[in-house]
Amino acid sequence: MARIRIPSTIVILFVTVQTGFLLFMYARYSNFMPQSEEKPSQVHVLILSSWRSGSSFVGQLFSQHPSVFYLMEPAWHVWVTMYQNSAKVLHMAVRDLVRSVFLCDMSVFDAYMPWKRNLSDLFQWAVSRALCSAPACDSFQRTDITSEMACKTLCGRYPFSKVEEACKTYSHVVIKEVRFFDLKVLYPLLTDPSLNLKIIHLVRDPRAVVKSREQSVKALARDNGIVLSTNGTKVEDSKYKVMQEICRSHVQIYETATLKPPNFLKDRYLMIRFEDLVRDPLSEISEMYKFADLSLTPMLKSWIYNITHGQGPGKKKEAFRITSRDAVSVSQAWRNVLSFQKIKKIQEVCKGAINMLGYQLVDSEKEQRDLSLDLVLPRRQNQFSWSSFNPKH
Repeated sequence: MARIRIPSTIVILFVTVQTGFLLFMYARYSNFMPQSEEKPSQVHVLILSSWRSGSSFVGQLFSQHPSVFYLMEPAWHVWVTMYQNSAKVLHMAVRDLVRSVFLCDMSVFDAYMPWKRNLSDLFQWAVSRALCSAPACDSFQRTDITSEMACKTLCGRYPFSKVEEACKTYSHVVIKEVRFFDLKVLYPLLTDPSLNLKIIHLVRDPRAVVKSREQSVKALARDNGIVLSTNGTKVEDSKYKVMQEICRSHVQIYETATLKPPNFLKDRYLMIRFEDLVRDPLSEISEMYKFADLSLTPMLKSWIYNITHGQGPGKKKEAFRITSRDAVSVSQAWRNVLSFQKIKKIQEVCKGAINMLGYQLVDSEKEQRDLSLDLVLPRRQNQFSWSSFNPKH
Protein backbone atom coordinates (compact mmCIF):
# COMPACT_ATOMS: atom_id res chain seq x y z
CA MET A 1 0.00 0.00 0.00
CA ALA A 2 1.32 3.39 -0.95
CA ARG A 3 2.09 5.76 1.94
CA ILE A 4 1.28 9.42 1.76
CA ARG A 5 4.07 11.62 3.03
CA ILE A 6 3.06 14.93 4.50
CA PRO A 7 5.78 17.58 4.65
CA SER A 8 6.83 18.50 8.20
CA THR A 9 6.02 22.16 7.57
CA ILE A 10 2.39 21.26 6.94
CA VAL A 11 2.27 19.25 10.17
CA ILE A 12 3.71 22.17 12.14
CA LEU A 13 1.24 24.55 10.49
CA PHE A 14 -1.66 22.25 11.31
CA VAL A 15 -0.64 21.90 14.95
CA THR A 16 -0.17 25.66 15.23
CA VAL A 17 -3.61 26.39 13.78
CA GLN A 18 -5.21 23.76 16.01
CA THR A 19 -3.50 25.16 19.12
CA GLY A 20 -4.55 28.68 18.20
CA PHE A 21 -8.14 27.55 17.73
CA LEU A 22 -8.19 25.81 21.13
CA LEU A 23 -6.75 28.89 22.83
CA PHE A 24 -9.35 31.07 21.09
CA MET A 25 -12.19 28.82 22.25
CA TYR A 26 -10.82 28.69 25.79
CA ALA A 27 -10.53 32.48 25.94
CA ARG A 28 -14.01 32.88 24.54
CA TYR A 29 -15.44 30.41 27.02
CA SER A 30 -13.59 32.08 29.88
CA ASN A 31 -15.34 35.35 29.09
CA PHE A 32 -18.61 33.74 30.10
CA MET A 33 -17.18 32.61 33.42
CA PRO A 34 -17.42 34.84 36.52
CA GLN A 35 -14.56 37.29 36.69
CA SER A 36 -13.79 36.49 40.32
CA GLU A 37 -13.44 32.80 41.01
CA GLU A 38 -14.80 31.38 44.24
CA LYS A 39 -12.46 31.64 47.17
CA PRO A 40 -11.30 28.43 48.84
CA SER A 41 -13.77 27.12 51.42
CA GLN A 42 -11.28 27.59 54.26
CA VAL A 43 -9.97 30.91 55.56
CA HIS A 44 -6.23 30.99 56.24
CA VAL A 45 -4.80 33.39 58.81
CA LEU A 46 -1.09 33.95 59.48
CA ILE A 47 -0.24 35.66 62.76
CA LEU A 48 3.07 37.26 61.83
CA SER A 49 5.23 38.41 64.72
CA SER A 50 8.57 37.98 66.52
CA TRP A 51 9.65 36.21 69.70
CA ARG A 52 8.33 37.56 73.03
CA SER A 53 5.83 39.94 71.44
CA GLY A 54 2.66 38.44 72.90
CA SER A 55 2.11 36.23 69.88
CA SER A 56 1.43 33.09 71.96
CA PHE A 57 -1.36 35.01 73.69
CA VAL A 58 -2.83 36.14 70.37
CA GLY A 59 -2.48 32.60 69.05
CA GLN A 60 -4.61 31.35 71.95
CA LEU A 61 -7.29 33.91 71.16
CA PHE A 62 -7.70 32.08 67.87
CA SER A 63 -6.87 28.56 69.04
CA GLN A 64 -9.73 28.46 71.56
CA HIS A 65 -12.30 29.41 68.92
CA PRO A 66 -14.41 26.35 67.97
CA SER A 67 -14.09 27.12 64.24
CA VAL A 68 -10.29 27.35 64.20
CA PHE A 69 -7.58 24.77 63.56
CA TYR A 70 -4.46 26.35 65.05
CA LEU A 71 -0.77 25.49 65.03
CA MET A 72 1.92 27.40 66.90
CA GLU A 73 5.16 27.90 64.99
CA PRO A 74 5.26 24.73 62.88
CA ALA A 75 8.37 26.16 61.15
CA TRP A 76 10.24 25.45 64.37
CA HIS A 77 10.83 22.01 62.84
CA VAL A 78 12.54 23.60 59.82
CA TRP A 79 14.88 25.68 61.96
CA VAL A 80 15.75 22.81 64.31
CA THR A 81 16.58 20.51 61.41
CA MET A 82 18.48 23.08 59.32
CA TYR A 83 19.93 25.24 62.10
CA GLN A 84 23.27 25.81 60.34
CA ASN A 85 21.55 28.00 57.75
CA SER A 86 20.50 31.63 58.00
CA ALA A 87 16.93 32.87 58.41
CA LYS A 88 17.04 34.28 54.88
CA VAL A 89 18.12 30.95 53.39
CA LEU A 90 15.37 29.13 55.30
CA HIS A 91 12.60 31.52 54.23
CA MET A 92 11.49 29.37 51.28
CA ALA A 93 11.46 26.13 53.28
CA VAL A 94 9.44 27.84 56.00
CA ARG A 95 7.03 29.27 53.43
CA ASP A 96 6.54 25.89 51.77
CA LEU A 97 5.81 24.23 55.11
CA VAL A 98 3.32 26.95 56.06
CA ARG A 99 1.55 26.59 52.71
CA SER A 100 1.22 22.84 53.15
CA VAL A 101 -0.17 23.25 56.66
CA PHE A 102 -2.71 25.79 55.43
CA LEU A 103 -3.83 23.18 52.87
CA CYS A 104 -3.96 20.50 55.60
CA ASP A 105 -1.21 18.51 53.89
CA MET A 106 0.86 17.32 56.82
CA SER A 107 3.12 15.08 54.73
CA VAL A 108 5.43 18.11 54.64
CA PHE A 109 6.61 17.10 58.14
CA ASP A 110 8.07 13.86 56.73
CA ALA A 111 11.23 15.79 55.88
CA TYR A 112 11.66 16.93 59.49
CA MET A 113 10.19 13.99 61.43
CA PRO A 114 10.86 10.84 59.36
CA TRP A 115 10.02 8.41 62.19
CA LYS A 116 6.59 7.06 63.11
CA ARG A 117 4.97 9.93 64.97
CA ASN A 118 2.33 10.81 67.54
CA LEU A 119 0.65 14.15 68.17
CA SER A 120 3.23 14.83 70.85
CA ASP A 121 6.05 14.99 68.26
CA LEU A 122 4.64 18.25 66.86
CA PHE A 123 6.11 21.42 68.37
CA GLN A 124 3.81 22.95 71.02
CA TRP A 125 0.96 20.70 69.87
CA ALA A 126 -0.85 20.87 73.22
CA VAL A 127 -1.57 24.61 72.95
CA SER A 128 -3.84 23.83 69.99
CA ARG A 129 -7.42 23.23 71.13
CA ALA A 130 -8.08 21.56 67.76
CA LEU A 131 -5.51 18.85 68.59
CA CYS A 132 -7.04 18.38 72.06
CA SER A 133 -10.61 17.84 70.86
CA ALA A 134 -12.47 15.62 68.40
CA PRO A 135 -11.58 14.30 65.89
CA ALA A 136 -7.91 14.60 66.97
CA CYS A 137 -8.55 13.56 70.58
CA ASP A 138 -11.74 12.24 72.16
CA SER A 139 -11.18 13.79 75.60
CA PHE A 140 -12.61 17.26 74.85
CA GLN A 141 -15.38 18.87 72.81
CA ARG A 142 -14.75 21.62 70.26
CA THR A 143 -16.57 24.15 72.39
CA ASP A 144 -14.39 23.43 75.44
CA ILE A 145 -11.66 25.82 76.57
CA THR A 146 -8.71 23.47 76.83
CA SER A 147 -5.55 23.73 78.92
CA GLU A 148 -2.08 22.71 77.79
CA MET A 149 -1.42 20.48 80.81
CA ALA A 150 -4.70 18.59 80.55
CA CYS A 151 -4.20 18.09 76.84
CA LYS A 152 -0.67 16.75 77.29
CA THR A 153 -1.93 14.25 79.85
CA LEU A 154 -4.83 12.92 77.79
CA CYS A 155 -4.04 13.37 74.09
CA GLY A 156 -0.31 12.93 73.46
CA ARG A 157 -0.41 9.31 72.27
CA TYR A 158 -2.88 9.82 69.45
CA PRO A 159 -1.32 9.18 66.00
CA PHE A 160 0.12 12.04 63.98
CA SER A 161 -2.38 11.31 61.18
CA LYS A 162 -5.02 12.94 63.41
CA VAL A 163 -3.43 16.34 62.68
CA GLU A 164 -4.40 16.22 59.01
CA GLU A 165 -7.75 14.58 59.74
CA ALA A 166 -8.68 17.34 62.19
CA CYS A 167 -7.41 20.18 60.01
CA LYS A 168 -9.78 19.25 57.17
CA THR A 169 -12.85 19.62 59.40
CA TYR A 170 -12.38 23.32 60.25
CA SER A 171 -13.47 26.47 58.43
CA HIS A 172 -10.37 28.41 59.54
CA VAL A 173 -6.71 27.40 59.64
CA VAL A 174 -4.57 29.76 61.74
CA ILE A 175 -0.79 29.62 62.07
CA LYS A 176 1.37 31.72 64.35
CA GLU A 177 4.92 32.26 63.05
CA VAL A 178 7.95 34.26 64.21
CA ARG A 179 10.30 33.11 61.45
CA PHE A 180 9.42 35.48 58.59
CA PHE A 181 11.45 38.68 58.30
CA ASP A 182 10.21 39.94 54.93
CA LEU A 183 6.61 40.34 53.78
CA LYS A 184 7.58 39.86 50.13
CA VAL A 185 8.55 36.27 50.90
CA LEU A 186 4.81 35.69 51.44
CA TYR A 187 3.72 37.08 48.08
CA PRO A 188 3.50 33.60 46.47
CA LEU A 189 1.07 32.59 49.22
CA LEU A 190 -0.97 35.78 48.90
CA THR A 191 -1.35 35.20 45.15
CA ASP A 192 -1.95 31.45 45.42
CA PRO A 193 -5.55 30.75 44.26
CA SER A 194 -5.76 27.71 46.53
CA LEU A 195 -5.33 29.94 49.61
CA ASN A 196 -7.54 32.60 51.15
CA LEU A 197 -4.76 34.16 53.19
CA LYS A 198 -5.02 37.04 55.64
CA ILE A 199 -2.10 38.40 57.67
CA ILE A 200 -2.28 39.77 61.21
CA HIS A 201 0.97 41.57 61.97
CA LEU A 202 1.49 41.72 65.73
CA VAL A 203 4.02 44.21 67.09
CA ARG A 204 5.15 45.23 70.56
CA ASP A 205 7.29 47.99 72.05
CA PRO A 206 10.89 46.78 71.46
CA ARG A 207 11.84 47.79 74.99
CA ALA A 208 9.16 45.45 76.38
CA VAL A 209 10.32 42.73 73.99
CA VAL A 210 13.87 42.96 75.34
CA LYS A 211 12.64 42.71 78.91
CA SER A 212 10.71 39.55 77.99
CA ARG A 213 13.62 38.10 76.02
CA GLU A 214 15.85 38.42 79.08
CA GLN A 215 13.60 35.87 80.78
CA SER A 216 14.29 33.36 77.98
CA VAL A 217 17.97 33.87 77.09
CA LYS A 218 18.96 30.22 76.78
CA ALA A 219 15.77 29.21 74.98
CA LEU A 220 16.38 31.84 72.29
CA ALA A 221 20.13 31.28 71.79
CA ARG A 222 19.85 28.89 68.83
CA ASP A 223 17.28 31.07 67.06
CA ASN A 224 19.55 34.07 67.61
CA GLY A 225 22.34 32.23 65.80
CA ILE A 226 20.10 31.56 62.81
CA VAL A 227 19.00 35.21 62.68
CA LEU A 228 22.64 36.36 62.79
CA SER A 229 23.92 33.63 60.39
CA THR A 230 26.47 32.07 62.75
CA ASN A 231 26.51 28.62 61.07
CA GLY A 232 24.85 26.88 63.98
CA THR A 233 26.58 28.65 66.87
CA LYS A 234 24.25 29.71 69.67
CA VAL A 235 24.30 33.40 70.53
CA GLU A 236 23.17 35.55 73.45
CA ASP A 237 21.91 38.88 72.17
CA SER A 238 23.87 41.05 74.62
CA LYS A 239 24.56 43.70 71.98
CA TYR A 240 20.98 43.68 70.65
CA LYS A 241 22.00 42.63 67.13
CA VAL A 242 19.01 40.28 66.95
CA MET A 243 16.72 43.04 68.20
CA GLN A 244 18.06 45.26 65.45
CA GLU A 245 17.06 42.65 62.86
CA ILE A 246 13.67 42.16 64.47
CA CYS A 247 13.02 45.91 64.43
CA ARG A 248 14.22 46.12 60.84
CA SER A 249 11.83 43.33 59.84
CA HIS A 250 8.83 45.04 61.46
CA VAL A 251 9.67 48.21 59.57
CA GLN A 252 9.98 46.28 56.30
CA ILE A 253 6.72 44.39 56.80
CA TYR A 254 4.73 47.47 57.82
CA GLU A 255 6.15 49.66 55.06
CA THR A 256 5.56 47.04 52.38
CA ALA A 257 1.96 46.57 53.49
CA THR A 258 1.06 50.25 53.85
CA LEU A 259 3.18 52.31 51.45
CA LYS A 260 2.03 51.55 47.90
CA PRO A 261 1.15 47.92 48.59
CA PRO A 262 0.31 45.55 45.72
CA ASN A 263 -3.39 45.14 44.92
CA PHE A 264 -3.50 41.59 46.23
CA LEU A 265 -2.77 42.87 49.76
CA LYS A 266 -5.97 44.92 49.85
CA ASP A 267 -8.03 43.99 52.93
CA ARG A 268 -5.61 41.17 53.76
CA TYR A 269 -3.23 42.89 56.19
CA LEU A 270 -3.96 44.07 59.72
CA MET A 271 -1.41 45.49 62.15
CA ILE A 272 -2.12 45.03 65.87
CA ARG A 273 -0.09 46.47 68.76
CA PHE A 274 0.14 44.28 71.85
CA GLU A 275 -0.30 47.31 74.10
CA ASP A 276 -3.63 48.23 72.45
CA LEU A 277 -4.75 44.62 72.79
CA VAL A 278 -4.17 44.39 76.54
CA ARG A 279 -5.71 47.80 77.21
CA ASP A 280 -8.94 47.09 75.38
CA PRO A 281 -9.01 43.33 74.74
CA LEU A 282 -12.58 42.86 73.54
CA SER A 283 -12.43 45.76 71.09
CA GLU A 284 -9.12 44.68 69.56
CA ILE A 285 -10.08 41.01 69.49
CA SER A 286 -13.41 41.86 67.86
CA GLU A 287 -11.47 43.73 65.18
CA MET A 288 -9.18 40.74 64.59
CA TYR A 289 -12.11 38.33 64.48
CA LYS A 290 -14.01 40.52 62.03
CA PHE A 291 -10.90 40.67 59.84
CA ALA A 292 -10.69 36.86 59.96
CA ASP A 293 -14.44 36.31 59.41
CA LEU A 294 -15.01 34.92 62.91
CA SER A 295 -17.55 35.73 65.63
CA LEU A 296 -16.86 36.24 69.33
CA THR A 297 -18.82 33.77 71.48
CA PRO A 298 -20.01 34.46 75.07
CA MET A 299 -17.74 31.69 76.41
CA LEU A 300 -14.71 33.25 74.68
CA LYS A 301 -15.60 36.70 76.04
CA SER A 302 -15.59 35.34 79.58
CA TRP A 303 -12.33 33.44 79.07
CA ILE A 304 -10.60 36.48 77.54
CA TYR A 305 -11.60 38.64 80.50
CA ASN A 306 -10.26 36.10 82.98
CA ILE A 307 -6.85 35.67 81.34
CA THR A 308 -6.29 39.41 81.01
CA HIS A 309 -7.34 40.32 84.55
CA GLY A 310 -5.27 38.00 86.71
CA GLN A 311 -3.30 39.06 89.77
CA GLY A 312 0.30 38.30 88.79
CA PRO A 313 2.69 40.29 86.59
CA GLY A 314 4.01 37.17 84.84
CA LYS A 315 6.87 35.12 86.24
CA LYS A 316 10.02 33.83 84.58
CA LYS A 317 8.78 30.22 84.70
CA GLU A 318 5.68 31.34 82.79
CA ALA A 319 7.66 32.86 79.94
CA PHE A 320 6.23 30.43 77.37
CA ARG A 321 2.83 29.81 78.99
CA ILE A 322 -0.52 31.51 78.71
CA THR A 323 -1.66 32.12 82.29
CA SER A 324 -4.05 34.55 83.95
CA ARG A 325 -2.14 37.83 84.44
CA ASP A 326 -2.62 41.54 84.80
CA ALA A 327 -1.93 42.12 81.12
CA VAL A 328 -1.58 45.90 81.31
CA SER A 329 1.04 45.61 84.07
CA VAL A 330 2.89 42.99 82.02
CA SER A 331 3.04 45.34 79.04
CA GLN A 332 4.61 48.13 81.14
CA ALA A 333 6.91 46.01 83.35
CA TRP A 334 10.02 46.96 81.36
CA ARG A 335 9.83 50.52 82.73
CA ASN A 336 10.63 49.31 86.25
CA VAL A 337 12.87 46.35 85.42
CA LEU A 338 15.35 47.52 82.77
CA SER A 339 18.11 50.01 83.50
CA PHE A 340 18.03 53.32 81.67
CA GLN A 341 21.40 52.44 80.08
CA LYS A 342 19.79 49.41 78.45
CA ILE A 343 16.81 51.47 77.36
CA LYS A 344 19.11 53.99 75.66
CA LYS A 345 20.87 51.22 73.73
CA ILE A 346 17.59 49.61 72.63
CA GLN A 347 16.28 52.99 71.53
CA GLU A 348 19.42 53.51 69.46
CA VAL A 349 19.13 50.25 67.52
CA CYS A 350 15.32 50.37 67.20
CA LYS A 351 14.61 54.08 67.01
CA GLY A 352 13.02 53.92 63.57
CA ALA A 353 10.71 51.06 64.51
CA ILE A 354 9.75 52.67 67.83
CA ASN A 355 8.75 55.86 66.02
CA MET A 356 6.98 54.10 63.19
CA LEU A 357 4.95 51.77 65.41
CA GLY A 358 3.76 54.65 67.56
CA TYR A 359 5.75 54.48 70.78
CA GLN A 360 7.26 57.41 72.66
CA LEU A 361 11.03 57.54 73.29
CA VAL A 362 12.20 58.41 76.81
CA ASP A 363 15.03 60.88 77.39
CA SER A 364 15.70 60.19 81.05
CA GLU A 365 15.28 57.61 83.78
CA LYS A 366 12.69 59.90 85.33
CA GLU A 367 10.53 59.67 82.22
CA GLN A 368 11.06 55.92 82.08
CA ARG A 369 9.86 55.37 85.67
CA ASP A 370 6.95 57.84 85.49
CA LEU A 371 4.05 55.49 84.73
CA SER A 372 1.64 58.41 84.47
CA LEU A 373 3.47 59.29 81.22
CA ASP A 374 1.81 57.25 78.46
CA LEU A 375 4.43 56.01 76.01
CA VAL A 376 1.89 54.35 73.70
CA LEU A 377 0.76 56.98 71.24
CA PRO A 378 -2.63 56.95 69.50
CA ARG A 379 -2.51 54.75 66.44
CA ARG A 380 -1.94 56.63 63.23
CA GLN A 381 -0.73 56.10 59.68
CA ASN A 382 2.96 56.71 60.26
CA GLN A 383 5.11 57.95 57.43
CA PHE A 384 8.52 56.39 57.52
CA SER A 385 11.56 56.17 55.29
CA TRP A 386 14.70 54.11 55.54
CA SER A 387 16.75 57.31 55.69
CA SER A 388 15.50 57.83 59.26
CA PHE A 389 16.50 54.30 60.28
CA ASN A 390 20.20 54.57 61.02
CA PRO A 391 21.00 52.63 64.21
CA LYS A 392 24.31 53.29 65.87
CA HIS A 393 26.61 50.33 66.27
